[in-house]
Amino acid sequence: MATTSTNSIATGVAYADPSVNLVGFKSYTVATVPAASPAGLVIWVTNGAAGAPCLALSNGSVWKRVDDPGTTISAT
Repeated sequence: MATTSTNSIATGVAYADPSVNLVGFKSYTVATVPAASPAGLVIWVTNGAAGAPCLALSNGSVWKRVDDPGTTISAT
């Protein structure tokens, strides 16, 4: 399976392959996440769920865990 590498898809997206509906996210740590603005961005955080990996969604000011939207990402 081939993937198309691009940095212009969206913030945090490392690649996308529309033929298989596959999107890969650039990895961040809690210490290296970009600004959470604008709202609606999604990133992969390797330690955002108390040290465990998670997807995070920006609300425009902070990154929230996708699996627990009331919880801001945290390494601890």
